[in-house]
Amino acid sequence: MRVHLIAIGQKMPRWVADGFTEYAGRMPPECRLELLELPAGDRGKGANPGRARDVEGQRLLDAAPKGAGLIALDLQGKQFSTEQLADTMAGWLQGGRDMALFVGGPDGLSAQVLQAVEQRWCLSRLTLPHMLVRVFLAEQLYRAWSILANHPYHR
Repeated sequence: MRVHLIAIGQKMPRWVADGFTEYAGRMPPECRLELLELPAGDRGKGANPGRARDVEGQRLLDAAPKGAGLIALDLQGKQFSTEQLADTMAGWLQGGRDMALFVGGPDGLSAQVLQAVEQRWCLSRLTLPHMLVRVFLAEQLYRAWSILANHPYHR
């Protein structure tokens, strides 16, 4: 099984890439974590932010592997404890299909994406920089896996 973190935004600072790579590299082969960065929609002078969000949404959906479970990271989504995330991950591993987690651009996710997903998750009610979400999510997925593997990291 693979967990695909599919995010709008490219050319992240080095610390973002380093942080993500650190935690993704700790994941076991049976639960590999991969990042796919997609270009943002046009937000130049006179551009329509709603149109940009729709373009980004189509890019996200097109990038998801066929048959993958789809999850949107969304402020209106369900919040999990780390232990609940570990239980969720156990279900993913048991189900054996890939999972795709979507991180939208500066204007959030399109209605099309929110309608297509199986779940919506909220990492925090705080507004988090999208680049930080990548590192935060990678660490939390590793932490959840460490619980399942009885690894001491979580303690």
